[in-house]
Amino acid sequence: MRLNKTIYNQMVSHALEDAPNECCGYVSARDGEAVALHRVTNSAHSPLKYVMDPKEQLAVEYGEIYDKGLDVGAIYHSHTRSAPYPSQTDVNLATHPEAVYVIVGVKNPDKPVVRGYYIRKGQIEEIELTVI
Repeated sequence: MRLNKTIYNQMVSHALEDAPNECCGYVSARDGEAVALHRVTNSAHSPLKYVMDPKEQLAVEYGEIYDKGLDVGAIYHSHTRSAPYPSQTDVNLATHPEAVYVIVGVKNPDKPVVRGYYIRKGQIEEIELTVI
């Protein structure tokens, strides 16, 4: 997936702002290129997991993405206490096989680490995120 620097920075900022709790949201895309970032409230308000607010999730997926002819390019969240690698919970929540799952690691807030994965049928495949 290709991310422009602005969207990349918005993801990192969201993760740092919500720490010590995890953040979450979407990146809409067209033809594999990120178009916009859409923050969603983590209704769990937890440093250990995220639960997208259902009303916001539907409003973003349908009102901001599908209804505008865009794709769910990425679903992102942060890890505040562990490496940016999908947990078993992350794998269980992965319901968009076409989307990139981006995890922003902010365990060390001075050096955030951003990684992307495809999660399909329980299998994790790390992919390169290209920041343009």
